[in-house]
Amino acid sequence: MEDNIRSELNSEDLVGESAPLKRVLRLARTVAQSDATVLILGETGTGKELIARAIHRMSLRKDGSFIKLNCAAIPTGLLESELFGHEKGAFTGAFSRKIGRLELAHGGTLFLDEIGDLPLELQPKLLRVLQDQEFERLGSTHVTHVDARLIAATNRDLPRAVAERRFRSDLYYRLHVFPIRVPSLRDRKEDIPLLVRHFVQKFARRMNKKIESIPAETMNALVSWGWPGNVRELENFVERSVILSQGSVLNAPLAELWPSNESSREKATLNGTEREHTMHDRAKSVV
Repeated sequence: MEDNIRSELNSEDLVGESAPLKRVLRLARTVAQSDATVLILGETGTGKELIARAIHRMSLRKDGSFIKLNCAAIPTGLLESELFGHEKGAFTGAFSRKIGRLELAHGGTLFLDEIGDLPLELQPKLLRVLQDQEFERLGSTHVTHVDARLIAATNRDLPRAVAERRFRSDLYYRLHVFPIRVPSLRDRKEDIPLLVRHFVQKFARRMNKKIESIPAETMNALVSWGWPGNVRELENFVERSVILSQGSVLNAPLAELWPSNESSREKATLNGTEREHTMHDRAKSVV
């Protein structure tokens, strides 16, 4: 089943055989067959957009558009226009009508990334879309009906935002129909060797290099590292490593990961918690 999901995605980047990842893929497969709203939760860099695209491509809407909007990447003053569109003359500089992302997603899927950053004043308009499948463009009184599936994602604590009145509770419950939590990379460390090999092959092929081996010390270090930026951070690190590699052996800049005063053995074997205890003990001995 998990292999089918990967093939439906048309991407090799859903790599791993761990139980947490397989659970996410099973949930994606299940919800894809419905038209339910999906809320994808997880830290930055865990692959939330990959899961959203997988759901779309396995759904009955797969022939429709997959439209993405990052709520944190667009200034508040422009976000309403980007999402809902505007009429000519709606504001200074609006020289023509603009079709918003929501309308572009008609018949397909709208993916709202970083939904936790959606301004409070725009949340009622999105709630109306979820409840009644209708909205009005900025500067218009004409009601536009839309048929689009909504998938949202966030790395924020939405229940806390609701408690602090930064996020509407009614919108939260509308979004929270089918939550999927994507695990952090540190919660599926057994997938790291597979990911490393995958990314080495990917970038070596792109750079016309032939890298045939990864030193055991390097792999141990990569498995031990905590990867706060998750898969995205690992991918970027492997890309740098491939760039630096001149021969057939991967030359990873491990010094970027580890404090310079630790021995190479510690670099390769200590996990994050052990390193913290070691450094704390050293500090006490100096005092």
